[in-house]
Amino acid sequence: MPTVIRPIAFEDLEMAISIIQAGALNPAHEDPAHLEDYWQAVQDTRAQRGDVLVAEVDGEVVGVCQVIVFTHFQHAGRSCCELESVHVRSDHRGQGIGALLLDYAEMIARDAGCYRVQLTSRNVRVDAHRFYVARGFSLTSQGFKKLLLD
Repeated sequence: MPTVIRPIAFEDLEMAISIIQAGALNPAHEDPAHLEDYWQAVQDTRAQRGDVLVAEVDGEVVGVCQVIVFTHFQHAGRSCCELESVHVRSDHRGQGIGALLLDYAEMIARDAGCYRVQLTSRNVRVDAHRFYVARGFSLTSQGFKKLLLD
């Protein structure tokens, strides 16, 4: 079946949330009872020239990726792109869906004039790290996170 990469629609939210839950550090933080909050995040992302993408196979959402465009203080205030929530449903991995999501995200970044695309990936996701390197990403930095709210 062909894969379609497209901007998320409100009707896709529940499936996208379930895909994120399956790959999250703490799945309990995702709550499909708050669809309006997720939709507001989509709208906020779009207002900043980014988007939330879904991968659809045979009418079913099987992947998701948030593309965040922001003005970077470095590089004389040029735009930068951060990829978040990059997930492909486990039964659809290895089929090129993640690569299509990244390609579409990169297109958005280029169209927004971004000089760089960056992402973080949990240390335990060794297969994902190999995938990102194969897609042209370089392991250049160590990421750190500090939770402020539970």
